[in-house]
Amino acid sequence: MALFQAFDISASGMTAERFRTDIIAENVANVNTTRTENGTPYRRKIVTFAEKDSTSFADLLSRTARKYGGNGVKVTKVLEDESTDYIMKYDPAHPDADENGYVSYPNVNIVTEMTNLIDASRGYEANVTAFNAIKAMAQSGLQVGKQ
Repeated sequence: MALFQAFDISASGMTAERFRTDIIAENVANVNTTRTENGTPYRRKIVTFAEKDSTSFADLLSRTARKYGGNGVKVTKVLEDESTDYIMKYDPAHPDADENGYVSYPNVNIVTEMTNLIDASRGYEANVTAFNAIKAMAQSGLQVGKQ
């Protein structure tokens, strides 16, 4: 594995986890949004990751002369959570209440979102730790010739 490829892998993980954190923040911010542009309550969003395209050794060898992005992780899609229902609360005075007095609130669970936020934060920290370890190895390698 090339040194810069290792940096790229860690950086892709940090970028993906930061994006995941942004989506979680959007979910939390919209926990009480009962009407969006299309007239329905906000739906929780979920981020999906996948491995970046892996390459064979022959392809890697042929690309050595040019910049190679390396493997890592990428965000493949952001989906709306259709598996959980809206939260129904009785509030007949609310402007979005139906004929029975119930309001549909987003399917966002704060406990789930905070758990996902901790998970994303730990993933980001792990990538930072790997990045710093790679940097330390590179700096140690540069010091070898000075002694």
